[in-house]
Amino acid sequence: MSATEAPVTKLSRDQLIQRERDEAWIGDAILSLCAREWILARRGSLDGVMLERMTSNQFLSCLGNPTTVESRIGLIYRDGGIAAVREWFEATLVPLYEKQEKKRRRGR
Repeated sequence: MSATEAPVTKLSRDQLIQRERDEAWIGDAILSLCAREWILARRGSLDGVMLERMTSNQFLSCLGNPTTVESRIGLIYRDGGIAAVREWFEATLVPLYEKQEKKRRRGR
């Protein structure tokens, strides 16, 4: 822990909420990057609809509170870098996304 970081136990509720929002802000950006890279690798072109579905609060809510999920992504990035986030993204989000897309296509 750096000298500028307060231990979690000494933070007020408001400070904890703000910390989660700060991590989520970074996590949202990293999620978007990973999703864009995955879409380009998979489709070979841009797909805004796919990006929106993969990064939406509705989709993220399958894993819990969307802000908390984005915060978790931010923490993974801070602790392990982009490679750790990509690994988590491929192992966690991609299978869930593909499962939901399969259901969505069947429901048409």
